[in-house]
Amino acid sequence: MAHTITTSEMLLDSDLLRSAPVQARSNLRLTALLDAAAALIQKNGYEELTTAAVAKQAGASIGTVYRYFIDRIVLLKSLATRNYERTTFAFRDALDAAKPKSAADAISVLFDAYLGLFRTETGFRSLRMGDVLDIRPIDAATASRRSCEMLAARFEADFGIKATEQNIQALENGFVLMDALLARAFAVSDKGDSAFIDAARAATSTVAANLR
Repeated sequence: MAHTITTSEMLLDSDLLRSAPVQARSNLRLTALLDAAAALIQKNGYEELTTAAVAKQAGASIGTVYRYFIDRIVLLKSLATRNYERTTFAFRDALDAAKPKSAADAISVLFDAYLGLFRTETGFRSLRMGDVLDIRPIDAATASRRSCEMLAARFEADFGIKATEQNIQALENGFVLMDALLARAFAVSDKGDSAFIDAARAATSTVAANLR
């Protein structure tokens, strides 16, 4: 069953927010701020994002922004968390719907799901799941690592491929390469540069051969 997400259960369960919404109205307000940030990132990239611009885009006061986010970095992390959750659901829903018979088929399904996020999820092409943010120290697993650990567990359940460190690393190698090539494909075009998209598809098509 497809998932419809407004804010993000994962974000609400994190320690990123200064104040978690407890009513439907405040939940919608938080969602509007994240949507405003995504729209600005889609247009200008994440490096130029400011809390003032988000407030203006959302039609909210700057105080409303700071009610939830300490600063722009936390706002970016929060949007990245929502993107990560939506990516996770996109992967799970795609696999559930397609019911691939092999790891190679599953990887093709996952590629199409990830490509779809670049095309449909506002701001995704710039921020993706947040690994592009160079914020030190890095004291937790990257989003790509967490995603590939989840996929490795799914591959073990579906295809009997053990979720070993070697296989998780093989999945992440392919994921990072796919992510970089698709980011380049959508750097200047909402439709995506077909040459880079084809290169990303070709690169990920070899990942299954490295699973043991």
